[in-house]
Parts: sequence; structure tokens; C-alpha cells
Amino acid sequence: MSGLDARSPDLFPVLSRGKHRNPRKGACLMELVSYLAGERWSDHPGCTHPLLAELARNVNDFSSDDNRAALAELAPEVIGLTSDDLRLDALIALRAASLALPVVAVGRQHALAVAILTCERVLAELDGRAPGELSEPSKHALAQVPEAQQWAKQFTRQVPVSPKGFRRHAAPNIVRCAARGIAQACVPDPDRLLHDLLRAAIDEATGWLGPDRAGAGTAARDRRRCPLPARQECAPARVT
Repeated sequence: MSGLDARSPDLFPVLSRGKHRNPRKGACLMELVSYLAGERWSDHPGCTHPLLAELARNVNDFSSDDNRAALAELAPEVIGLTSDDLRLDALIALRAASLALPVVAVGRQHALAVAILTCERVLAELDGRAPGELSEPSKHALAQVPEAQQWAKQFTRQVPVSPKGFRRHAAPNIVRCAARGIAQACVPDPDRLLHDLLRAAIDEATGWLGPDRAGAGTAARDRRRCPLPARQECAPARVT
């Protein structure tokens, strides 16, 4: 073992639920990001898009204690992934809703179907496209829940969407609903699906921002010279 034991709380914060006062008390995934990026200790670091950070906090908190440590490998990748363009909010929310919709309980399917149609409408307006056009991933996700799709189409006809309201309220609620829905779904491995959810959102943001941003996380990690373990030993966290 090298002189840097990444499992030591004196050298590397251990992932657990919620907010933490300092690295010795542990870290949520976004606090770990602030640590790696050299920012002030916070679960809202400025180096990551706010909606992507919201999704990461939810994935962190809904993951089990036994599997949360695997999220640490994603921390460097969200460093530098940010933009003020509303398209990125819509793309992240759309990816989260599309992946969660087929597996969540029936009670959440209506909300996520509405989320998909809302995100598509926002993107269409930003791009100057005709409303009602859907991407192939959205068509595929909605086709798996035809009743929810039909209900959502009727519902969204009467609901206006403002850019400000979408960014402040709708998009954060979408990623929270997606993460919570997966965590509570009757599936064999919700931790893997939560990991995949965040992985997909990171890939979406990286692809949209372009290759110049893709190396930001690696560069920040090299500057910190702090190794990321594949797994961490973390004490069980009390759920409130």
C-alpha cells in the first residue's frame, strides 16, 4: 500500500449521506468535488452545473451505504461541467426522466412523462423547432408507458412553461423525482441504476459542452494529487 492511504479520513473524505461540516466528518459526492477542485468546502461548488450537482446529491443520498463509495470515481468528471445555457438544464433533466420512467412505480410515471414532454418543449423553443417533436430516446421511453404518455400529453397542453420557472423549479424537481423513483423502484439493483443515471447525465453534459471541457476533471484531480479509490470503507449513516 502506498504512503497515501485513500481510506484514511485524514487524507480522503468518506462518502456518506447529507451535508458535512468538514472532510473529517465525511462528505457527500459534491462536497468531495469541492475538495478535489480546490474550492471552499461546500455541497454546491461553483465548478459544476447546479442541476447536475442536484442530481449528484440525490444519487449520493439515495445510494446504499455499501455501494455509495463507487460514486467517488465520478467526482473528477463533473469538475468544469457548467454553463448558463438553459439547454443544458433541459438536456440533463430530460436524460434523467427518460432513464427513470420505465422502472419507476406507476404513481411516478405520470410525473416523469410530463417531465419528458416539458423538457422537449423547452428544447424546441430554444432551438426554434416546432413544438411536439420528440427525440428518439424520449419516444422510446414514453412508448413503454402508453397510459402515462397519453395522460401527460393531455396535461401539458394546458400548462405553460417559462424558462425561469423551468430552471428554478421544474428541472430540479425532475431530477429529484428520477433519483427517488429509481431508489424506491422494485428492481434488482437500484444502486447500479442510480450510478448509471448520474453517469448518463455526466455524459450528456460532457457531450453538449464539447471535448474542451472533458479534461477539466482529470486536470483538477492531478493538481490535487489525491488518488480516488475504487471503493471506500464507510460507516453506516443514520437515515433521518
